[in-house]
Amino acid sequence: SIKYPFAVDKGAHALMEEQEYDAHVRQLILQVLFVAPGERINRPDFGCGLRRMVFAPNSEATANLTQVMVFQSLQKWLGSLIEVIDVKVTTVEERLEVGIVYLLKARQERRYLNLEVAL
Repeated sequence: SIKYPFAVDKGAHALMEEQEYDAHVRQLILQVLFVAPGERINRPDFGCGLRRMVFAPNSEATANLTQVMVFQSLQKWLGSLIEVIDVKVTTVEERLEVGIVYLLKARQERRYLNLEVAL
């Protein structure tokens, strides 16, 4: 699996590869969350667009909308790899804190991912 973000292995003169499965899946999650729908030409509906929430008002409604967007995007695009157990989004001052709990289906391992989006 190719490492994300893309990097070149200078010794092998090839794209770097991610050796750990859980790190690879985490990179896939970040891709889904930070790619905006319409950004990929061949998959215009791919992504969640978490970054666009930077321009939304900092409110409970924004947090609830973000929670639904994150949950649905991960289920749609990575549902074969992970089971999304919980998504919590809270507004703290000028940022959204996103907490994701998911299960790696291949290994039945629970993982946690915490992100912060500045508003």
